[in-house]
Amino acid sequence: MAAPAETMNKPGAEVLKALTSVFQPGKLAVEAIQVDENAAPTPPIPVLIVAPKDAGTYPVAMLLHGFFLHNHFYEHLLRHVASHGFIIVAPQFSISIIPSGDAEDIAAAAKVADWLPDGLPSVLPKGVEPELSKLALAGHSRGGHTAFSLALGHAKTQLTFSALIGLDPVAGTGKSSQLQPKILTHEPSSFGMAMPVLVVGTGLGEEKKNIFFPPCAPRDVNHAEFYRECRPPCYYFVTKDYGHLDMLDDGAAKFITCVCKDGNGCKGKMRRCVAGIMVAFLNAALGGKDGDLEAILRDPAVAPTTLDPVEHRLA
Repeated sequence: MAAPAETMNKPGAEVLKALTSVFQPGKLAVEAIQVDENAAPTPPIPVLIVAPKDAGTYPVAMLLHGFFLHNHFYEHLLRHVASHGFIIVAPQFSISIIPSGDAEDIAAAAKVADWLPDGLPSVLPKGVEPELSKLALAGHSRGGHTAFSLALGHAKTQLTFSALIGLDPVAGTGKSSQLQPKILTHEPSSFGMAMPVLVVGTGLGEEKKNIFFPPCAPRDVNHAEFYRECRPPCYYFVTKDYGHLDMLDDGAAKFITCVCKDGNGCKGKMRRCVAGIMVAFLNAALGGKDGDLEAILRDPAVAPTTLDPVEHRLA
């Protein structure tokens, strides 16, 4: 049986002072690079890469976008994470307004991962090298389902993922209408993944925007169930006062963002909060530097937005 979520004492002032940096842009200048069929080797689908400009070797994370969304809607989030010393690869899946199974996107994500060893170094700034032995996989909304499905082996890759992130992941419209493949078992700790996992949820994702649209992150197939089915070590943060699409750039298409319940607070704070939690987790999971993550767990009030609940299981 998994241990209950742990609680910690308040951190000291020195820890909090060091912590606040993850919620602000990092010290590294970054560059956004669109990679399409004109690149050699050609990626299996177009990708957006956000990487530091400064020479060095950096861990890599793949971020998979949500249903009917574009990868560039996440550029502020990607730039924030990359500025702390990570190379972010965001594939662009085919967009269809008709929901279907997730098999095509899972397979495409696996092919992008297999493109990384040869393709990624060829498009990065001079002197910037990917450290593919430290590779994380992340996904938002339906992309969270895609990421978890890939991590669970529903497509094969040549590389090994070392960490997994679900950003308000969604696995269908309800418990009895899951997206294929049906990865949620509704049994605790049932995911068979041997890697650290972070799940970030939204407090308003279960609420309807209005009578015309269903919730964008329905109960029983959203962040709470994904976290429940994770095995330790796993971490869980919920941005209480924000909605399912509030982490997107302000320039994201309004006809898309209008379908989800949104928060009344500053969206910039939401992006900084989510990005900062991602940086803290990636530093711990890929770099062995867990001070920021531990400090957020001890005192969630240091985040730019209200985090509630905050949980983790280590054993």
